[in-house]
Amino acid sequence: QVQLVESGGGLVQAGGSLRLSCAGSGIIFPLNTMAWYRQTPGSERELVTSITRGGSTNYADSVKGRFTISRDNAKNTVYLQMSSLKPEDTAVYYCNAGDVTSRAYWGKGTLVTVSS
Repeated sequence: QVQLVESGGGLVQAGGSLRLSCAGSGIIFPLNTMAWYRQTPGSERELVTSITRGGSTNYADSVKGRFTISRDNAKNTVYLQMSSLKPEDTAVYYCNAGDVTSRAYWGKGTLVTVSS
């Protein structure tokens, strides 16, 4: 059974930094694009950033220049380095990954709270 487990969330002051990790287990087929989404109460889940297996990245305008996504293919792990955090970055952050058979997987989320 494939599982994605996020870690690294928590409470941080505005201007601070956090690093999220998402580790995959039970992976049978290679993972293609891995991504981070976030969601606040009453809002739809939004794409924050994604990274292909080859390392090409994409960022939402709201996080460009502040967040950096990276991955370790050997460990089936994706990271999100978040800097210059703002209160509006407060959300539950979810890890997403798709494998070469087009199956998609989600983590259960990790809460990031940025205080002003």
